[in-house]
Parts: sequence; C-alpha cells; structure tokens
Amino acid sequence: MNILITGGAGFIGSQVVRLFLEIFPKSHIYNLDALTYAGNLENLSDVETSSNYTFIKGDINDAPFLMNLFSKYQFDKVIHLAAESHVDRSIKDPIAFVQTNVIGTLNLLNAAKSIWKDDYSSKLFYHISTDEVYGTLGETGLFTENTSYDPNSPYAASKASSDHFVRAYGETYGLPYIISNCSNNYGPNQFPEKLIPLFINNIIEHKPLPVYGDGNYTRDWLFVKDHAFAIALIFEKGKLKETYNIGGFNEWKNIDLVKLLCDIMDEKLSRKRDSSKSLITYVKDRPGHDKRYAIDATKIEKELGWKPSVTFEEGLSLTVDWYLANDQWLKNVTSGSYQEYYKKMYS
Repeated sequence: MNILITGGAGFIGSQVVRLFLEIFPKSHIYNLDALTYAGNLENLSDVETSSNYTFIKGDINDAPFLMNLFSKYQFDKVIHLAAESHVDRSIKDPIAFVQTNVIGTLNLLNAAKSIWKDDYSSKLFYHISTDEVYGTLGETGLFTENTSYDPNSPYAASKASSDHFVRAYGETYGLPYIISNCSNNYGPNQFPEKLIPLFINNIIEHKPLPVYGDGNYTRDWLFVKDHAFAIALIFEKGKLKETYNIGGFNEWKNIDLVKLLCDIMDEKLSRKRDSSKSLITYVKDRPGHDKRYAIDATKIEKELGWKPSVTFEEGLSLTVDWYLANDQWLKNVTSGSYQEYYKKMYS
C-alpha cells in the first residue's frame, strides 16, 4: 500500500507515522506536512532514513499541488491529521481554521475522488477529528458516536464542518471513509502551547501557570501513543462509513491536573514540595469555554478490542520524563530554531 499521512510531522501525526512504519513494513508511508509552527521533523529524526518512508513538504490548501501528488504517488489510503488545532488561536483568527480544516479537507477529498475515479476497492479516507465537535456536557453523561454536533469554538466548528464534508462525500460520491473523534491528547513531542507541555516548560522556567476561570473545567485525557494504536486498529479493522470515539476513560478537572503535574515536577526536579503550586495563577476565562468533555469509548473497545494501556498518573510521569530528558527539543521549539532542521536536512 501507498499510505498518505497528512500532518505527520506534528504531535499526533509523528507518533502515527512511526507506528505505521513499524507495523506496515511492506507499505510505503508518505508524510505530507506544511511545517507550520507545530510541525517539527525532529520528531521523526529516528526514522527519516527508513526505506519505506518519504517526507513531502506541502500544504493541503494548495489544491493543484494535491492533485499532482495523488496522481504521482497513487495513494491507496489517506490518514488525514493535518489541522489547525489550538482553540485560543481559532478565537483570534477563525478564517485560518476554515481555510485549513475545511477547505484543506475538501481539497484532499477532491483529489482522492478525482484520482481514484470511482474505483474504491482497497481505498480509504480516514479522517481524524475531535470530541470538541459535540460541544459541552453537564455534570453527567458521555459523548457517544450518536451525540448531536454542537460546536462552541471556531476550532470546533471548523472540525465539525470537515466531518460533515467527509460524510457527504461518502454518501454523495461513494468515497470510502472512516472518522474517529478523540479526547485531549498528551505525551512526548507536543508543542508547548497546549496545557501539559506549556505548564511543564513554565515550571522548569519558574513562570506562572495560567489557569482559566475557576479551574473546574473537565477534560478526558488520552496518552498519544494509545491514540496512535487506536488509529492503527481502526485503519486495519474499522468498518467503512463508521465513526469511532477514542477516549481515555480518564476525566480530570484542570486544576486537579495542574496540581498533580506540580507534584510530579517537584519530585522529579528535587524541589521543595508545593513549590510549583505557588506558580498557579487564575486568569480571565476563555470565551465560549466548554465546561466538560467526556468520551464513551465502549464501541472501539467492544468491536476492536482497544483500551488505554496506561493510567493517567503513569502517562503523565512518562511525559514529564520525556520533556526533562529532551530539554534541547523543548528549547528549540520555544525559540523557533527547530525550523532550521528542515533547512539542514532537506534543503
């Protein structure tokens, strides 16, 4: 198989690329990434010389480029991860999220439909989405695959729109697709704009830990390597035209998560107990902030046999260990110098 993975230099994408190179050694993995601020080829430096791997720098917003790419490499299957994903950025610049998440997805769908020419045998368009498309939950209940869409942020609205277009191409043109919606990911290689790596870096640097509102917003957390394994299972065994929710069965209020992270960091940095908690600073709440996300991952567990491999405490400890052991990576991404890697290795 020729497998195209979009956004493969990003946080989740790099984990998926690495895993697919391992479990599909007879397939060729093509990694398409625009290398914007969150795309980092250093995430894949250990596999970049693999014989069944090709990196392609390019933008899913460039429709003619995508058409030529599909024609040249004759991709059999697509795993679409490329997206703008940070809610705060979407509030400041919603048009950028429409461009990449909606128009970019449409460009990929059109390229696949055009090149595959209705011969969909052994073809697949696998679209990776988020639980944020479902909106917010009250004190009880879980998001299921049948939960109605009710997005509240520009980011969530753009992902909801892209989900709808994938399904529409399946129904209108017969394009074979699968969609999965995941909860908050955490783990190695995550760009430090998201809560956990941001706070790890701030604790290291003795900087404030900005907590929105009262800190009681609740999220379901998923270790990124568990997400990659779920994607591989769905890719191999998932049913066409189905949606799979991927969650960690792991709800935490933001403030409780931050306090746990502070305790872990104090221990690993040999700092006085509760010293990192003194950095916690409550800040003005985000507009349209969803109160609670929680995924019911029963379907993927029952149908495909997937479940998380680590507890949150174990996963968080492994994540902290990675960032402490890779302090140069962290310095590179926070300074922007990581983008020099592409120029050095691929110019």
